[in-house]
Amino acid sequence: MKLKSYSKQRLRSVQGLRSFKDTLPVKVRGIIKKKGRIYSELLDNWRSIVGDDLFKICYPKSFKSENRFRGSLLEIMVKRGHEVDMEYSKKQVVDRVNNFFNQNVLKSIKLITFEDNNEKFELKIKKRATNSEYTKKISSIKNDKIKNSLLEMSKYFKKI
Repeated sequence: MKLKSYSKQRLRSVQGLRSFKDTLPVKVRGIIKKKGRIYSELLDNWRSIVGDDLFKICYPKSFKSENRFRGSLLEIMVKRGHEVDMEYSKKQVVDRVNNFFNQNVLKSIKLITFEDNNEKFELKIKKRATNSEYTKKISSIKNDKIKNSLLEMSKYFKKI
């Protein structure tokens, strides 16, 4: 195979398909290399890492990797009123995360509180979804199948 030196890649390549690593922009490669894998693994396995009790009251917000000036930091969102529980279990969470990755990935944790309103979000639908304005718009549709299906759907909204 012949090496090409006129391609717009940063490295010389063999003629043919490029590796996926070389097709990504430099900034995206850096983000994936630094935080992408660790943060996505944390999100996927958060319940098994912290346990069911802490899983109900907190979740990871972001992960900042280690650099020259600071160690790696995990920001965790905690429900208001449960900060003390999470504060006492910080060390356990750091140990569990490091054991999960089999290396020292995490140095410290920062807690951020948020309000948890246990209000159920109800779908707010007008009492009469198909008023005269909507029926006029539906009747102006030229395609009969679409028009009939919208009219059928509006009957179910009337029942709510």
